[in-house]
Amino acid sequence: MRPARDWQDAAVATYRICVFCGASAGASPEYVAQAYLLGGELGRRGIGLVYGAGGVGVMGAVSDGALAAGGEVIGVIPQALMEREYGRLDLSDLRVVATMHERKALMHELADAFVVLPGGLGTLEEMFETLTWAQLGLQHKPLVVLNIGGYYTPLRNLLGHGVAEGFLTARDAALVHFADTVDEIWPALRLAGTARD
Repeated sequence: MRPARDWQDAAVATYRICVFCGASAGASPEYVAQAYLLGGELGRRGIGLVYGAGGVGVMGAVSDGALAAGGEVIGVIPQALMEREYGRLDLSDLRVVATMHERKALMHELADAFVVLPGGLGTLEEMFETLTWAQLGLQHKPLVVLNIGGYYTPLRNLLGHGVAEGFLTARDAALVHFADTVDEIWPALRLAGTARD
């Protein structure tokens, strides 16, 4: 598995962030607007985007933003979801795989860090698998949740509840770093990178 690297290290090849997010747009226009903003910021910073290759919803917005800013965009999608998620054909690199397991494994391999935007069951499953791997020491890449409009505030509360009830340690809960704005992602990534060592 690709080792973790610091996003500020200009001496390495392209740093890439994997974004987990929904193929739906959600109820608030802020979800799509902030996803587009994040994609554009990745492109402007020269940070590659790895994501689920969808062309609609929050997925479509983050990739639109990155492509508009001239960024590298790598999409990874199972063949069975090409039509359902409107798999994009205009990406820097499109990887079509056989299964969801292959999709997640490849996204993890390509990424140096993870950012989670609003999404549904698939987004939550991807995030929690990544966190479980980190808890077990199988990967050491930072993860930041972008809490757009308070979407992930219940998650923050659940993690605290898990600690209080003895199912999570404080160290486990601290694997999740929260940011309320796109600008807060970068210091959160630095903090997460320091905390994982």
